[in-house]
Amino acid sequence: MNTSKSTISKKHLIAIAVIIAMGVGAGAFILQGGKSKSASGDGHGHGHTEAKAHGDGEHHGKGGGDGHDHDKGHADGEHHEQGEAKGAHGGSLFKEGDFSLEALLVEDGGEPRLRIWLADKDKPLPTSAATVTATITRLTDEKQKLTFTPEKEGWVSREIVAEPHSFEIEIIAQTATEPFMFVMSKEEGKVELTDAQIKAASISLDTASPANIKTALLLPGEIRLNEDRTSHVVPRLSGVVESVSANLGQIVKKGQILASIASPTASEQRSDLHTAQKRLALAKTTYEREKKLWEQKVTAEQDYLQAKQALSEAEVAVANANQKLGALGLSASSTSGLNRLDLRAPFDGVIIEKHISLGEAVKEDAAVFTISDLSTVWAEINVPAKDLPLVRVGEKVTIKATAFDASATGTVAFVGALIGEQTRTAKARVVLDNPRGAWRPGLFVNVEVVSEEASIPVTISADAVQSIGEKPVVFLKVNGGFIAQPVQLGRSDGKRIEIVQGLKAGMPYAASGSFVVKSELGKGSAEHTH
Repeated sequence: MNTSKSTISKKHLIAIAVIIAMGVGAGAFILQGGKSKSASGDGHGHGHTEAKAHGDGEHHGKGGGDGHDHDKGHADGEHHEQGEAKGAHGGSLFKEGDFSLEALLVEDGGEPRLRIWLADKDKPLPTSAATVTATITRLTDEKQKLTFTPEKEGWVSREIVAEPHSFEIEIIAQTATEPFMFVMSKEEGKVELTDAQIKAASISLDTASPANIKTALLLPGEIRLNEDRTSHVVPRLSGVVESVSANLGQIVKKGQILASIASPTASEQRSDLHTAQKRLALAKTTYEREKKLWEQKVTAEQDYLQAKQALSEAEVAVANANQKLGALGLSASSTSGLNRLDLRAPFDGVIIEKHISLGEAVKEDAAVFTISDLSTVWAEINVPAKDLPLVRVGEKVTIKATAFDASATGTVAFVGALIGEQTRTAKARVVLDNPRGAWRPGLFVNVEVVSEEASIPVTISADAVQSIGEKPVVFLKVNGGFIAQPVQLGRSDGKRIEIVQGLKAGMPYAASGSFVVKSELGKGSAEHTH
């Protein structure tokens, strides 16, 4: 019996020891789990280091840092969405002992404002029992002070809290006895992308930086013929075409024969010249004879004077006949006959029009050829009335083709004094060198007129600007991804854009490939609520 009892007691002791050991292990596990939770803060990746950063011991006015519950004291707004406490009005609830504060960002008529409710021991505090102030710190380090006015059971900010709603709000509630401070963080519209994903999507990062920007006015234009170097060749005499030696598009030299015409008028004019020349020769012979006879006192002076008068008239007749031939483009003689009229190129150029063929009867005023010197062309610009002060004669401009990649520089040679009644624009002209003939008449171009060059403190790449809700944004690089940052744009030269408001120099952003971030934002977008 004793042995049995002894044996039974021993078994009981062993069982008790096992149970005790299991209890100790479970307790240690529970304790260890509690330590891990404290170290990791709220279980959402925010450790107690954040509490120290907010300076809880200084600002809460109660207790030290150790007695402060991170989740209650900070309730970091959007950082703790899964576990944050909600107040009676649906806002974020912050607590410090018996004192509690509820904060809610509400849009009234499209104007977001911050609303605050205070309570002590779960009983609402009247608006006369405390004052509230807040400071917003945005990702751009810009700060905004908020002042509050009492409204019903709480307070509402006088100032509008503008988009984007990605910031930290430090809220201070001053009661009759002590101050309380809480920090609420919000990260709306964040596109979460890892560094590996950013690299894989070919999104390049750049930083906002100073740059020199040339303010340019871009005007539409068209390449036209240089009318000062364009000629319409006309026969000036009617006749029948005997030969055509020039073709459309052919490059010709000054004086080169383009075509030959048989014209009766040409024959008459040359005959008149030959007759006048023979009369001149006869008059000269008669004058010399009469002069000798008069000097020898053989003939009267009257005969000498008559011969001299006849010589002068013959000289005038020859000069007149030569001038008529010159005016008609005829030479004094032609190896091909008196009726032959040769049409010649007035200067070096290209035949751009041809309206003549062999055997055709042409009139004296028919434009049978059009020749243009394409070594220079005109860029004709349409200038709106408001831009006329920026387009001045002598101004250097840049011409860019719209159909292909080509550019050249020229000088404004003319600005029209009249504005078109229909177009409300004035014509301006740029003389453009065209040594290789690349600037063909009829080509549409853009004319860039540089009005000024300025040093801009904050600029970004033009590829970085995207549009959300018809407003320009830049995707600002933050930890874990990007946030759409609204910006106010200024001057641009096509490559860099001035940032008037929204970014500071040195801030990183998505440059080329920013459209990928925008598409990711669109995929993850949900209805906007506060």
